[in-house]
Amino acid sequence: MTQYGFYFDSSRCTGCHTCEIACKDYHDLTQLETFRRVYDCEGGTTQGASDDTVASTAFAYHVSAACNHCANPGCIAATGNDGTIVKDDETGLVLIVDAAGVADPQAVVEACPYGVPVIDSRTGLLEKCDGCHDRVRAGKRPICVEACPLRALEFGDLDELTAAHPDAVDVIAPLADPSLTHPSVRIDVCPAAANVKAEDVRVTNAKTLTGVAAWA
Repeated sequence: MTQYGFYFDSSRCTGCHTCEIACKDYHDLTQLETFRRVYDCEGGTTQGASDDTVASTAFAYHVSAACNHCANPGCIAATGNDGTIVKDDETGLVLIVDAAGVADPQAVVEACPYGVPVIDSRTGLLEKCDGCHDRVRAGKRPICVEACPLRALEFGDLDELTAAHPDAVDVIAPLADPSLTHPSVRIDVCPAAANVKAEDVRVTNAKTLTGVAAWA
């Protein structure tokens, strides 16, 4: 099975949130829901010395994240593999095929270490990023990729993305440990985020985000 996924270059991302807003508009999401989230990340310290010099470990960068269409999705496991959420045979994208049939939407939300699924406040039904599956089948790119003005996002066959970006990895702080679900994502980590641990990151825009992901 071909596995599609996202590539994110954190050195290009300026935190403009265009990808996030384009996604909300395209999918007609409410103010309370979003499929792609841009996290504003800060941390470190600045400390003065007796000789009036300043030592700083301060850092700041942005992370744009959506569904990672994992190899072992927690959302599917939370449904008991009942067929309401599946991995598409053609693309490997994780799709909700029967939202009304999901017995416990909140359990699915909590099962995703990335906090990706959301519950529509209008219908009470589970929703999530599907990689703009219909656009992809029509030969187009996901709307978030199309909208990014800095071209920080790419989408395609995961093997091809890996070959095109040989230094890319599958995690950047504060995203969850990739061993939990094996995400189909490739990330070029900017210098500010290099060697930064998830527990050392403060998401400064957390109050503006819906369903801020749980970190592991």
